[in-house]
Amino acid sequence: MISKMTITNIHVIDQDSAYDFYVNKLGFKLVDDIPMGPGTRWLTVSPPDQPDLQLVLFPVTVSKMFPKEVAESLIDLIKKGIFGCGVLTCNDIYATYEELKAKGVEFIKAPTKEFYGTEALFKDDSGNYFSLQPINNFDNENNI
Repeated sequence: MISKMTITNIHVIDQDSAYDFYVNKLGFKLVDDIPMGPGTRWLTVSPPDQPDLQLVLFPVTVSKMFPKEVAESLIDLIKKGIFGCGVLTCNDIYATYEELKAKGVEFIKAPTKEFYGTEALFKDDSGNYFSLQPINNFDNENNI
């Protein structure tokens, strides 16, 4: 039986830019940065309080996996913000929102009370979007 997920990928347009975004803006920790051949590497980061989950910053480049027309289409979709990559949680959504905004993170939705809790939406440097929510977002008594 599967017990947990340990590694997943996020398609990015540029690994160097993605590294800067995830490490220097979001505060993720670098786990691996291993050369994998010309122009690409195995680049993984983890949320600071979740070291057992690694995100591969997986570049979309022309390759056997991504023929030219597929790579171009995927890059276009990523840039348009079609892909939502997940929910990230924090202790204080308002303070985290202000901190990330000050670091240049592009928000497409400020913290807003919704029927399911409080949520903000932001894009990474490639165009993937994430939901930012308080840790206890689904506990209606503690919903901030």
